[in-house]
Amino acid sequence: MSRVELLAPAGNLEKLKIAVDYGADAVYGGVSHFSLRIRSGKEFDLESFAEGIAYAHKRGKKVYVTINGFPFNSQLSLLKKHIAAMAALQPDAFIVATAGVLSLAHSIAPHIPLHLSTQANVMNLLDAEIYYNMGARRIIAAREISLNDLQIIKQHLPDLELEVFVHGSMCFAYSGRCLISTLQSGRVPNRGSCANDCRFPYELYAANPETGTLFRLEEDPGVGTYIMNAKDLNLASHIGDILQSGCVDSLKIEGRTKTSYYAAVTTKTYRRAIDDYYRGVSHPDAYARELQTLQNRGYTDAYLVNRPFEKHDTQSLDFTIGLGTHQVTGMVSEDGSHFLCKYKTLPHEPMEIVAPASASLSEIDNEIGSVTCKNGVYYLSFKQLKAQNGKIWEEVHSGNINPIVLPLKLPQYTFFRIPSTEDMCTAPKN
Repeated sequence: MSRVELLAPAGNLEKLKIAVDYGADAVYGGVSHFSLRIRSGKEFDLESFAEGIAYAHKRGKKVYVTINGFPFNSQLSLLKKHIAAMAALQPDAFIVATAGVLSLAHSIAPHIPLHLSTQANVMNLLDAEIYYNMGARRIIAAREISLNDLQIIKQHLPDLELEVFVHGSMCFAYSGRCLISTLQSGRVPNRGSCANDCRFPYELYAANPETGTLFRLEEDPGVGTYIMNAKDLNLASHIGDILQSGCVDSLKIEGRTKTSYYAAVTTKTYRRAIDDYYRGVSHPDAYARELQTLQNRGYTDAYLVNRPFEKHDTQSLDFTIGLGTHQVTGMVSEDGSHFLCKYKTLPHEPMEIVAPASASLSEIDNEIGSVTCKNGVYYLSFKQLKAQNGKIWEEVHSGNINPIVLPLKLPQYTFFRIPSTEDMCTAPKN
């Protein structure tokens, strides 16, 4: 079996480039409302998506197009045009969710490989075989599947590629088949417009239909009312278990609507975990520390390596999301020469440098600032905040869009961060 693929989210052109630069073998994203993430689909148009495909292909990476929404009859004509338009961009695969769309895509663009979305909920060999015979070359398994079941599928269908989620948001409902936001706000999750209603706090009431009595249930302090809020998936410490099973072809990171920093950190961390496995080493504590720098709802290893009935820690009941251990202060511009501020930045305050894995950093000290290395970690400190137009600032904030001159050239999309303070955080980390 060849080396496993690392598949990262591409919510827009910047995030696509970041995922590629930080070590993804492939990225996935989409254009228009036929994608299951309408918000990120709107951030791409045909021109920018074509640019992203060219960027990835130039670096030997792949791009998979998400056409994984559930279309209505009135949309079928438009869907046919969309499939043809996407095929013209020469992506590496289509991700589709239904048998009908799979058949339609195969007839319109038979040269484009087809991947079956996790929304199809494949949990067993019977379903996998049916979709394989229909033309699916890869199945993105349901999040509830186990490694044992994946091994059985791979043994019977060795040519069928299997993809699993290893990181990202988890849905309250079974395999994402949720109708809560449809009920409450008219936004249909399986057509890309989920309102994340499961993340809200709720008040609980008891009703007696015989008397018409309705009263609010009181809760113990600290218990919370986020009764449907699932923790985030994090399988970084189980990469060895997954790869040793010999049945998984691609490891997928969820998060097209998340931040550019999220795309960078998750991709870099899982790239390291995968490469460590093939080198015969593992550093689970390091992976955990890095992933805790991200906003998260608490982490769980969910169901791939555990049985569902064995898991009683998959919900975050007392808070909706925590800000993570670090705050992003800025990012390097595409020309590599300027700092784009994301948070209050002052001279002489060191910021940790988070660069692509392939970056080679070095220490420097000049009139603009310095880069120093401590215990293998590089830090940048400005001596002066000099804008591209020559103006010197005493401090810069996220609203300041003036590019600030760096003391040395750094890889595009390098990030800077500082430890979060307690007043930055809105929830505990767990």
